[in-house]
Amino acid sequence: MTEQKASGELRVAIAGLGSIGSKIATALDEGIEGLTLSAVAVRDPAKHQAFLNGLRRPPQIMPIDQLGDAADIVVECAPSSQLRAIVEPAVKRGKAAVVVSVGGLLDNFDLVDLARTNGGRIIVPTGALIGLDAVDAAAIGTIHSVKMVTRKPIDGLRGAPFIVQNNIDIDNLREPLKLFEGTAREAAKGFPANLNVAVALSLAGVGPDRTFVQIWADPTVTRNVHRIEVEADSARFSMSIENIPSENPKTGIITALSVIALLRKQRATLCVGT
Repeated sequence: MTEQKASGELRVAIAGLGSIGSKIATALDEGIEGLTLSAVAVRDPAKHQAFLNGLRRPPQIMPIDQLGDAADIVVECAPSSQLRAIVEPAVKRGKAAVVVSVGGLLDNFDLVDLARTNGGRIIVPTGALIGLDAVDAAAIGTIHSVKMVTRKPIDGLRGAPFIVQNNIDIDNLREPLKLFEGTAREAAKGFPANLNVAVALSLAGVGPDRTFVQIWADPTVTRNVHRIEVEADSARFSMSIENIPSENPKTGIITALSVIALLRKQRATLCVGT
């Protein structure tokens, strides 16, 4: 038994130290009850060495497929193309994986069965969405419909596969343009860096094929705006949130804070919310 296990601390590893991963690493280093930052995986260690050296307790730098050996919880903060390489080794070892690029989970859903077989867990944080616990609760009963309308600034959508494949010019927009209308599953394919919120919403509710999404490129907004409407047998509710983009315009500041809040709940004496 390791010293960390003996003290009851959970070891956390982070894959990726971009705008989300670096904030989570800083929070863990500053102190989260019952948790310690044990390891990180980065594509270019030299690029992040100064940041890591500035932490009070610098973690090990390891290959992504070995993070599960050094941690109880592996946090995925990398491009969705790396999701399987990060999550699969962790859940095979019976560890928990926190998935930020949840859109990528739809193409790798067998990982859920793999986790179940090996005693692992896949945890999706609330991310840039409010009210996910309300959707989760409503799904215990019957949800009739879930709709989401997303409006993003131009910088937050540039380079999305759907826009590139359809040769849509968004750089010269002067008014809002509806880019897409369809299911959350389709949205995740066309906008993999933008619509993790839609996939998280779908997994909490009626699934990716019954959750309907509109995506707008909107030059009049400076925040990532999401509005959700839910009709259920237990309640009818709507939610709206305007997220301030981080230094990565595709990601809101609140996404990293959501993961930190989730981690705090793992060992918190008082835990509020489902």
